[in-house]
Amino acid sequence: MTRVFEQACRLPFVFAFYLLMLTAFAAPTPAAAQFTAFKQSLAEAAAADRDVAAFYRDNKFKPIWTGPGARDRARRTALIEALSAASLHGLPQASYDVEGLKAKMKAARGAQDRAALEVELSQVFLRYARHMQTGVLTPSKIDPGLVRTVPLRDRLSYLTNFAKSSPRGFFRAIMPQTPEYGRLMKAKMQLEKSLAQGGWGQRVPAKSLKPGQSGDAVVVLRNRLAAKGYLKRSASARYDDTLQKAVQVFQADHGLEADGVAGPATITAINASEVERLQSVIVAMERERWLNRPRGERHILVNITDFTARVMDNDKETFKTRAVVGKNTSDRRTPEFSDVMEHMVINPSWNVPRSITTKEYLPKMRANRNAVSHLEVVDNRGRVVPRSAVNFSGSFPYRLRQPPGTKNALGLVKFMFPNKYNIYLHDTPAKNLFGRDVRAYSHGCVRLAEPFEFAYTLLAKQENDPKGYFHSVLDTGRETYVNLDAPVPVHIIYRTAFTDAKGRVQYRNDIYGRDARIWNALQAAGVSLRAVQG
Repeated sequence: MTRVFEQACRLPFVFAFYLLMLTAFAAPTPAAAQFTAFKQSLAEAAAADRDVAAFYRDNKFKPIWTGPGARDRARRTALIEALSAASLHGLPQASYDVEGLKAKMKAARGAQDRAALEVELSQVFLRYARHMQTGVLTPSKIDPGLVRTVPLRDRLSYLTNFAKSSPRGFFRAIMPQTPEYGRLMKAKMQLEKSLAQGGWGQRVPAKSLKPGQSGDAVVVLRNRLAAKGYLKRSASARYDDTLQKAVQVFQADHGLEADGVAGPATITAINASEVERLQSVIVAMERERWLNRPRGERHILVNITDFTARVMDNDKETFKTRAVVGKNTSDRRTPEFSDVMEHMVINPSWNVPRSITTKEYLPKMRANRNAVSHLEVVDNRGRVVPRSAVNFSGSFPYRLRQPPGTKNALGLVKFMFPNKYNIYLHDTPAKNLFGRDVRAYSHGCVRLAEPFEFAYTLLAKQENDPKGYFHSVLDTGRETYVNLDAPVPVHIIYRTAFTDAKGRVQYRNDIYGRDARIWNALQAAGVSLRAVQG
């Protein structure tokens, strides 16, 4: 049309007018008519999906999948490759209907078929991209303790960025990039191969075994540990030093006391099936996707099932301590979420949560106003109220507070990352609980076995003598807030399967039953187990 206009400009006015009129009313070419029909069909097919419709509107209703050019062909190829490998990541591969998409690609002929296919490919792409980058499930719909905010990406941005990117490069970029995800994926493949090859063999037919014993059960124990890679195969029927050392390594990998004695807890862990372990790994991969965002060069990682708190610097562990987490009751389980630690309080007071006041302490004080005498009654201005002035039988418009001291429920230091769940890390006078394998006893907060050392590690970034500084404040006996110059992200996680830096997989018990619920939800979404021939 532009060329015609230029030619017309060189002609006398009358001839130019007729030439332009003829051109304006000339029938469109077949190719132009087909493109117009495709655009109309595409607008209609995308109308029900706001994000997809917005993308194609911004893209002037041009295809990104079904066009004849090399770029569209490369996108189709990359999408089919990614969808075909979805099960490697523990994703619901059947839900993407790869074979159905291939059949539709072959069958699409007219503008309407191509437009419908274009929209379907974009919608499948969006579903897969979200599944891969931020998970299949919505955590809060699975369990009330899963209060983690998943870093969902905007659907429109997926399409916009994909259209500008290398197709294969885009699909590589959206999967979690953490070393942990890669190691879990490798563990998944190894478990699948083990299943295909017959598994770990017979379960140990004993409740417990100890060094020095002999017999068939010891042979089964040895064989099962050998199948798991903890020692070389041997025909020995004796529980010798080699077997004892293998049991100790196994125990360390499962959060058990590494005494080399195969007691009931150890036998239970050894007898866990490949299917159970594979489910744990797949759930852990889903959990990695929920946390698919920068975690901070320095961050704190609390694994509820492992009963530990760690300080991580550039993904390397620089400090680790045992922890006590929430008791397995509906009102005490430690929730899973991320926040930012801003300060610590040395010589803290304990402001008793209202739920604990009403459920535990107030009934005792109504029976005896002098009960729980270590707690102060405080009004809304922070003033201590004599118990003689309180009517315990009526409403209780006060709060309870325990002053700083060695017997304070929070110990001598607490670490604060203000959140609506009133969860924090703290010291405790109840040190005896840290010697147990299972440490789920608190009201929800996380108690630390080595809180002073934890404080020194945090203060080392801002104090030349972190230990000396900490104790100079502690020795005053006064409640003191110490701000962290650089706030530290805190991630409270729940992993029944995780790896160490060398790739060895560790397993823990599902103490709150959350992973079982997640697995059931993944199955309902279409995730399945598979055995893979080596």
